[in-house]
Amino acid sequence: QVQLVESGGGLVQPGGSLRLSCTPSKFIASIYSMGWYRQTPEKQRELVANITSGGTTNYGDSVKGRCTISRDNVKNTMYLQMNNLKPEDTAVYYCNARYMMYDYWGQGTQVTVSS
Repeated sequence: QVQLVESGGGLVQPGGSLRLSCTPSKFIASIYSMGWYRQTPEKQRELVANITSGGTTNYGDSVKGRCTISRDNVKNTMYLQMNNLKPEDTAVYYCNARYMMYDYWGQGTQVTVSS
C-alpha cells in the first residue's frame, strides 16, 4: 500500500499562486505515476496533471499553461505549482499514485480562489 500526505492548499486571490505537495510512503522513483485530481460538488473528479517515473507529464485542458507538475526523488515529494489561479479552480485537490497497478489517493486538500 501507499499512503499519501498532501499539503499546500488554502485560500488565494484570483491571479495568485499556490504550490501543492504530496509525499508518498514508498520511494517515489518506484511509483509509476503520480498526479493531482480535483473535485467539486457539481463536477466529477477530473485530472489536473500527472507525471510518470520517466518524467512524462500530462495536463488537463483547463490548467494547461498555468500549472507545472514535478517530482523530486531526493525529497521524495511531488509538487504542483499553480499560477494565475481562477475562481473556477476552487475544488478539493487529491493526490494520486499508481503503484503496482493500483490507484491510491490522499485525503484531499481544499483550494479556494476568491477575493
